[in-house]
Amino acid sequence: MLSRRLLSDYSFLAFPLAAAFITLQIIVPSHYAEKTTLSLSAIGAIMLIARLWDTVTDPIVGYLSDLTPQRFGRRRVWIFTGLPFISISVYALFNPPPSADAGYVFLWTLALYISGTMAIVPFNAWGAELTDDYNQRNRVTGSRATFGLIGTLVAVSIPAALGEAGSDNLSGTLQYITWLVIITLIIAFFFMLRVPDNNTIVLPASQFKAAFNLIRQPTPLRKLLICFLLNSMANAIPAALFLFYATYVLKVPEQAGFFLFTYFICSVISIPLWLKFSKRFGKHRTWHWSIIIACCFFMWTPFLTVETYWIYWVVIVATGFTTGCDLIIPASMNGDLVEWDAASSGYRRPGLFFAFWGMITKLAYALAIGIAFPFLDIFGFSAGEDNSTEALFALACLYGIPTILCKLGALWSMWNYPITEEEYNSLLMKPN
Repeated sequence: MLSRRLLSDYSFLAFPLAAAFITLQIIVPSHYAEKTTLSLSAIGAIMLIARLWDTVTDPIVGYLSDLTPQRFGRRRVWIFTGLPFISISVYALFNPPPSADAGYVFLWTLALYISGTMAIVPFNAWGAELTDDYNQRNRVTGSRATFGLIGTLVAVSIPAALGEAGSDNLSGTLQYITWLVIITLIIAFFFMLRVPDNNTIVLPASQFKAAFNLIRQPTPLRKLLICFLLNSMANAIPAALFLFYATYVLKVPEQAGFFLFTYFICSVISIPLWLKFSKRFGKHRTWHWSIIIACCFFMWTPFLTVETYWIYWVVIVATGFTTGCDLIIPASMNGDLVEWDAASSGYRRPGLFFAFWGMITKLAYALAIGIAFPFLDIFGFSAGEDNSTEALFALACLYGIPTILCKLGALWSMWNYPITEEEYNSLLMKPN
């Protein structure tokens, strides 16, 4: 049984990382669209290219962190190296000079993504190594998700606290979040010194060839990654469009901060419930039900207006609840597959598995922005200006319909997932 202190020491790093990246995903694109001459298509393209380029670093960091000598902690070394670069990148990207152009945005977005990879991939792999118990691993991902959600809550509450809840005045918000991230990264450094980092790694002679074979063949890993990609895209599209949706469709920009706060509060509250459901019904079946619930509520979003915006509160509560499941169950399932891999191939390579995880996460959010923002331009939507009824309806449809389609695709791809708790426990009995 993992102690609460150990879980807290390990998980605290999720607080500043979540605060930084939720800001990058939700606030930074809107801020640059409002305060620079860059178009929505340009911002979407820049972030798509930076995110896609950054996916190259995930397998590299995963590979090298698995190879790093254990003397100082193979995961700890990478995380501690990445923290100062995250701080520098956050400061530059969240506090742009008036002359900031496309090159500036691309450079610092890419820098934040790469330095984040140096921390996030080893951080997630480290969590999978803390235990091999099927349900205890849920506690690890649940604790990490809780700290991440608290960091997210604090970050999204700052605009409301400063009176900058709309999408047209976010400079003060970004300054406060900058220092929040830097200070909590320093605190996380000292907490993680107390977390054990001494697990055994067993690697094939040709890691990259073996990694390619894992994806090429119809394995449980490939099934999980496809589902995770689709579901992550489903979550990323409304996240990227949220401020525009609240400001221009519902016409309640002053409520945006409260919407986000409610959403993430519901996610935090839901985590203990999802842990109980997972223990009783199994991980992938629990995830199935959360996806179905989310679809049932997102179907209303294309039809809401300022007169019916109160219905959006119901959508926020329900989808916030399902997000708690998205944050803990899939990552726990990926950790289980480290043991499946050990039983099937004899190799133990969590760095590689969470490198795949990082690649999929980044690809999903890159595709979300790269698809959604250009479509807004095509339909004539423009931030900070009066928009036609057709442009606003296009925004409302883009907020909800792709989300439902992607989640249904995720549900289909995860059908008949083979690694149940019984199968997992039988894998642990096999000699590696």
